[in-house]
Amino acid sequence: MNAQISFLEGTFSLIHIPLALYSNFVQPILQVLLPQTPDGHSGSPDPELGGLTVDNQHGFLNISVTPIECSIVCHSNWTKIVFEPIIKRLPKDASKTVSVSKDSYAVFSVISAGMDAGSRVVDLTSPLALAGIPIFFITTYYSDFILVPTKDRQSVVKALFARGFVFSEEEASFKSGGPSSAAHSRGASQSSEPPSTPPPSSLGELQARTFELLKKRNVVPYVEPDLRLIQCSGRERSSIRAYSDRSRAQTGNGVRKSWVDTVDTKLYTSIISALVSQPRFLSITLAQDDPPSLLLDKLLLNVFGDSLVGPTEGTLVPIFLDLDNFPFEATGIVSGVAGKLVQDMQMAESAELSYLSTARAGAVILSDEQSLKAMDIFKASLSKEG
Repeated sequence: MNAQISFLEGTFSLIHIPLALYSNFVQPILQVLLPQTPDGHSGSPDPELGGLTVDNQHGFLNISVTPIECSIVCHSNWTKIVFEPIIKRLPKDASKTVSVSKDSYAVFSVISAGMDAGSRVVDLTSPLALAGIPIFFITTYYSDFILVPTKDRQSVVKALFARGFVFSEEEASFKSGGPSSAAHSRGASQSSEPPSTPPPSSLGELQARTFELLKKRNVVPYVEPDLRLIQCSGRERSSIRAYSDRSRAQTGNGVRKSWVDTVDTKLYTSIISALVSQPRFLSITLAQDDPPSLLLDKLLLNVFGDSLVGPTEGTLVPIFLDLDNFPFEATGIVSGVAGKLVQDMQMAESAELSYLSTARAGAVILSDEQSLKAMDIFKASLSKEG
């Protein structure tokens, strides 16, 4: 099976916003979601902001609101121009609770049609964790995205190349012929040991370190009662552009194409409505080559109506790991956690295991049945006697 990996243009920041301050950041969140000109009208946004494609779409943006936090991944310039002024205006004690990553991040996408849900992420995360490279992992409806510190980009290429991946600078992508490795999962690296500690030498050691550290930091995985998620998508942009082109043809040529002509306004209206109400769980990912991807509380389906694409009948259960005491640069935890789950549950190739990294937490996402098995494994592995 082939996996195509492409680095996206630009550098990105990771922002942690406590839920208690969420209302202070609704306006900047919407400002980033809906790019505008400096005078507030639709059209071409301020070129200083950067991070947008020629048709004013985000190269990459993730907005996640969970029971633990609000987490934003956006272009570094948006952080500086849109979010930092809001943070500086907060009272001193409040501003200290908002975190912005010191390092900038590079983002690469993984498209691996035909591979089972576990192995494609296993093959990526395990070599990076063993190399001591901190990563954040975001599963979407169409692709997987991995954030790595910009300074570690070449180390990422080297680590993956050493495991059988081939990288081409000209194509900014490389393909995997399916290197063999022990089963892990859609993990991300959020921390196994402080940076000064040598990385683990094997996958078994990675798992052992991970669970030892979770016990030491008193991290207790948990499930929110009655919270069930749906993974879905917006419509393909090509169909939206075709509709927009027909509309402009009917109203006359010469009308300048604006940002609103390139998006599904019904979907974005629904997203705005959900964000303004501070949802219990909503994760939105915008990437230049994919339609909008959403992971949302099933109770929000009525807000979105028929603007969503994909299965909305089945439900997923998030198991939360509150990693508030872990630094941004920590490595290896989710690779170790997800790897043990896949190994101990003996998951079938068709079984779905997803992962969402946020600034201060992570969520392993499974079916109802698999989540029960996973919680049993966590309890056994993290017991004081275990």
